[in-house]
Amino acid sequence: MSYPDPVYLDGTGEISARYRPTDTTPNLLTRGGGSTDYLATTESTHGEFGLYRITMGPRAGGPPEHFHRSISESFYILDGTVRIHDGERWTDTGPGDFLYVPQGGLHAFRNDSPEPATMLLLFTPGAPREEYFEKVGQVSDWPEHERAEFFFRHDTYWTDPGHRYP
Repeated sequence: MSYPDPVYLDGTGEISARYRPTDTTPNLLTRGGGSTDYLATTESTHGEFGLYRITMGPRAGGPPEHFHRSISESFYILDGTVRIHDGERWTDTGPGDFLYVPQGGLHAFRNDSPEPATMLLLFTPGAPREEYFEKVGQVSDWPEHERAEFFFRHDTYWTDPGHRYP
């Protein structure tokens, strides 16, 4: 495998790095004491990847088994215990554990522990996941056709077709 074709063609370099200090307020607060930090969005990385820090409150649960057709997903555990399903089994993971899920790979995650948990979530190539994170908590109240369109638009396919909300 070789390097991809160059994107930057000027020979002098440019000032274009983006710094995000650790004390930046999370972009999205969720029920159960959780939050989602948009560390690198599709827009900010020109579609190369999306990187999010997910903080889950105690016993916050999580989405059931699903897959994506166009994006891969990687999980890196920072703190706490996150149960991750790799399509075959559930595993309790801890700080430093990593899981890569290619396109089509079945997966799920949840926090069943009495303590909060934090992980990094990487999508490649970048996909506009912000709307997904911001609205997924509302979809159980939507009509079935709107819910189906939302998940289709966000490349999320549940293995239990009767499931209504992650």
